Amino acid sequence: MQFLYSWFRSHPMVSDTLWAVLLFLLSMPEAISQGSLGQVLLALALCTLVAIRRRHPNFALWAAAAVAFVQLAYGHNIHASDLALLVIGYGAAAFGKPWTARAALALGFVSGPLAFIAFGDTSLNRPQDVVFSLVASTPFVLAWLLGRFTSIRRAYYLELEDRAARLERERDAQSKVAVAAERARIARELHDVVAHNVSVMIVQADGASYVMDASPEQAKEALGTIAATGRQALAEMRRLLGLLRSEESTGEYVPQPGVEQLPDLLEQVRSAGLPVAFTVEGEPRPLPRGVELTAYRIVQEALTNARKHGGPAASATVRIRFQDSDLAMLIEDDGRGASAELVHAGGEDGFGHGLIGMRERVGMVGGSLDAGPRAGGGFRIEAVLPLGSAR
Repeated sequence: MQFLYSWFRSHPMVSDTLWAVLLFLLSMPEAISQGSLGQVLLALALCTLVAIRRRHPNFALWAAAAVAFVQLAYGHNIHASDLALLVIGYGAAAFGKPWTARAALALGFVSGPLAFIAFGDTSLNRPQDVVFSLVASTPFVLAWLLGRFTSIRRAYYLELEDRAARLERERDAQSKVAVAAERARIARELHDVVAHNVSVMIVQADGASYVMDASPEQAKEALGTIAATGRQALAEMRRLLGLLRSEESTGEYVPQPGVEQLPDLLEQVRSAGLPVAFTVEGEPRPLPRGVELTAYRIVQEALTNARKHGGPAASATVRIRFQDSDLAMLIEDDGRGASAELVHAGGEDGFGHGLIGMRERVGMVGGSLDAGPRAGGGFRIEAVLPLGSAR
């Protein structure tokens, strides 16, 4: 039954034609018994309009009104096929244009008085005749009201479907924005990994080439550091690139670095030839993962820039202070400093994209970053990352 109902709903012309045929068959016994060809033609015309009422509601209404006036003019009495007028009035209100619906209501109101005048042998000169004629219009008005209710309900359902489609499009757009933001974050991660580790490898390779003949042991140690740094860089790059794979991809990812891994990072930087002093003030406590990663990447990028731009005699200091509601960081070096483009244009010289990344990272966790030349030479980066109140 559900299949038949769905099929007829999707093929309205077929269901309307079946109802029209049924109404025509019901009106035939009366027409045949009276031997009236005109009644047969009227029934055929009205039933044909019932079959097309949904596809052509405007034409069906005016054609049915013309047939009804012909019936009134020639004095044919009310027949079973006149039920088609109710169905056509309903279709005009449900599927027709606004002006067609208003015309259907007006015709419904005058249908009763006109039928009384044509078939009731009265001129409606008595109040009770007027009342009875208006009551006779009730079926047409009720059919019109049912059609309007159907039209309003269909418009409501269409609005719900449009809203659902709009919400789905907005959800897809938000998903794309989130994916783009995640890919930008991964790109910054890749930059940090490549810039830091490759610079360490370059420094170690240069040192190995200088001492290859004079001190083979130091050269061997430098080559070992290069290999270890390369393996670490490769592992982190695989982890980050693995995040770009499809959801069907499987694999375990290495946890992202945090403040606890800073001593390992500083040891690696020292082995690359940059002396670094490290101090922690306040009472260390667990940090949000976003703040931990941001702090680690800021220190990593700052020391990478110090090694790249500070010169061979540069040294650096890293100071972290745990405060009540934030984590304060200060990274300084006493090297040659940075170019004006790096400081004022945020790295538009092609070498300071890490500074741009630091600003974005700090902004993502709601912190602040101040970077610029250091009094007495060198460069200074100061960041404050909010933590919330300490327990």
